Amino acid sequence: MKWFDNTALTLVIIGAVNWLLVGIFKFDLVAYLLGNLSWLSRIVYTIIGLCGLYLISLFGRIRGMSE
Repeated sequence: MKWFDNTALTLVIIGAVNWLLVGIFKFDLVAYLLGNLSWLSRIVYTIIGLCGLYLISLFGRIRGMSE
């Protein structure tokens, strides 16, 4: 399961960098590469969002390791 954690974390970091670009430069890298709200870009946004929700469980697992 560690590979899935690392993959999810990588995708969320890419999503965070995309939001940084949107916030600073008003440039959406995903929309630029895949089209503005095309079906492919919507899939990418959905996968990144699901990875973010999955990583919420990381808080509980980290807390469980420290106890």
